[in-house]
Amino acid sequence: MNGIEEFGGSANPEDEALLADLDRLMDQLDPPPGDLVERVQFAIALESLDVEVARWVHANALEGVRGGSDEGTITFTVSDLTVMINLTKIGKHHRIDGWLVPAGEHGVEVRVAEHGTTSTTADEGGRFVLDDVPRGTTQIVVYVGTETSRRTVVTPTVVL
Repeated sequence: MNGIEEFGGSANPEDEALLADLDRLMDQLDPPPGDLVERVQFAIALESLDVEVARWVHANALEGVRGGSDEGTITFTVSDLTVMINLTKIGKHHRIDGWLVPAGEHGVEVRVAEHGTTSTTADEGGRFVLDDVPRGTTQIVVYVGTETSRRTVVTPTVVL
């Protein structure tokens, strides 16, 4: 069974044909990315599932995870933390300049699928820089607080 029949109703054959045509059209015009499963697995493969996920607030000159410009500014926020990053393409890599608000010497990691993790610490003003970030599905992880009372905040993935 499928569609309306699963819920005890009956489907009009013309409606079923129309829905099948729409399904084929969507597959042709806007198919899911070929690496969608890998992106999802990367996004949830954190060592600790006790994380807060930031949300997109603003993306200047970027069009999300499906492409867009190689440079621009993205702002993420969660409860009382804002993470702003500026991406600059340098050859085949990117430089990430970032700022955390409220400011503090928080740990920052950039995770790039199939390339591993690079770590740094934001300065007392909340500024951090990550050089030579390779292209790929990327996520920023921020560690706020001390070892004993640490919060972990992770951004949505961005494809550089």
